[in-house]
Amino acid sequence: MEEVTEVVDSLKVNEDRIVNSIGETLIPNARRNLRDWKEYNNVDEFMIKYYNVSKLEALNNSKELSDLVKNMIDTIRIDKLDKINVIARFNVLHNETLRLADMANIPSITEDEVKEEVKKIIDLYSAVNSKINTIYKAEELQKALDVDTEMPIELKERNEIKNRLKRERLISNAKKQ
Repeated sequence: MEEVTEVVDSLKVNEDRIVNSIGETLIPNARRNLRDWKEYNNVDEFMIKYYNVSKLEALNNSKELSDLVKNMIDTIRIDKLDKINVIARFNVLHNETLRLADMANIPSITEDEVKEEVKKIIDLYSAVNSKINTIYKAEELQKALDVDTEMPIELKERNEIKNRLKRERLISNAKKQ
């Protein structure tokens, strides 16, 4: 009798799982600055579950995820991140986690709908990290250049020239009188 063995692909992904690639993570400088922000770190750690998750796990954990994101928003301790453009990203992320939590109560929800929502959440979390990274990269660049990057140099020079010309005209007019 001939023995038949089945070849199994070890890289085959279980089709019951929602698998996503890891998005943007924090750069070392940002990670150092956020190290003591417990609520962000809780979300970061919890998000790992969503990179490879079943529909049931995604829905069962959705309430906890939305609560963690809400808690993170409510406890922003870093002044650089307590800005409207960062908070807006946090709020969009929170809205999508709430949407996933609502899906848990809809019996007719499909796996594709859950998969799409999980992907949105991961993409939004990546966008949050990207924004945080941008803030810290800009700060590093500003320190390296030792200039105020909030006002472009060209504009600043133009304003200085305008002000100097204005002063010269005032002095000239005062001398004429």
